[in-house]
Amino acid sequence: MPEDRTPDADDAAAAAKKDAPARRTPGKGAGGRQATPAGKGLGKGAGASGKGAGSRPGGKGGRTRPQQAAVAKPKPWGLIAAAVAVVVFAGAVIGYAVYAVNKSNADRITAADQIQGVQAFDYAAGQQHVTENVSYEENPPVGGPHDPYWADCTGTVYDIDIRHENAVHSLEHGAVWITYDPDVLSQDDVDTLAGIVQGNSGLMLSPYAGLATASDLGTPISLESWNHRLGVDSVDDPRIQQYVDFFTYGTDEDGTSLYPEVGASCQNPEFAANPLPAEASSEPIGSSDAPTTDSAAPATGSSTEPTATTAP
Repeated sequence: MPEDRTPDADDAAAAAKKDAPARRTPGKGAGGRQATPAGKGLGKGAGASGKGAGSRPGGKGGRTRPQQAAVAKPKPWGLIAAAVAVVVFAGAVIGYAVYAVNKSNADRITAADQIQGVQAFDYAAGQQHVTENVSYEENPPVGGPHDPYWADCTGTVYDIDIRHENAVHSLEHGAVWITYDPDVLSQDDVDTLAGIVQGNSGLMLSPYAGLATASDLGTPISLESWNHRLGVDSVDDPRIQQYVDFFTYGTDEDGTSLYPEVGASCQNPEFAANPLPAEASSEPIGSSDAPTTDSAAPATGSSTEPTATTAP
């Protein structure tokens, strides 16, 4: 017969059972699952996961993206070649400029006797002004008494043999007078001389009758300045330009002026428009700069032997 229990006894038994420790089977965890030794689960879980993700860094889904090979940029050889060409060209230009300046200085005339064949004379400065015709010792003349009205010498090209007394006055003002024999020179030769003269202050050109045969030079071309003269045979003679460059308003190497009236004008447009021919008498044409006398002493000058220190 079942044992009778009181309610109080049943409640005490239930409480005792509840407070008793749970019985566990060794080697198993909660719910009857066997406990995993320390580290073993990690080797398969976290470790395995690390093997998949960590063994291929940067990979997606465990795959590694192939690396791209670095490609070197090509050098701009075209630009380099162009830069080198510019530098070479600039060097050539500078080198030629230096050469040209040095050559120009080396060829520069600094004294009258550096021009081969130049004749020098000794007419005093301030020769008198006269209205009569003068018999000059040199032909063409280079100094002495002269007309009070000078011939225009502003790069003037005359087509007649102008009056010599007016031309000598222009030499006194620093001009170079180029004369030529019209019976010897061709028109092309005359044009070449005109190209040297035309428009250049301090120069004038005119024919000179009988220059090649009747003058004391015996050349078809002659260049005159105060106290100096040069005869040449050809318009291609480089001494023509040398003479023009040195004697037009010229000074010597020490700075001494080669003509008497420094600063005097070459302008006389009235004479340029109506030039007096060689055999004409004196006429008051245009400008005058000094008192005149009715007659003149013979125009004489002492010449030296032609110098020859520069090759033609």
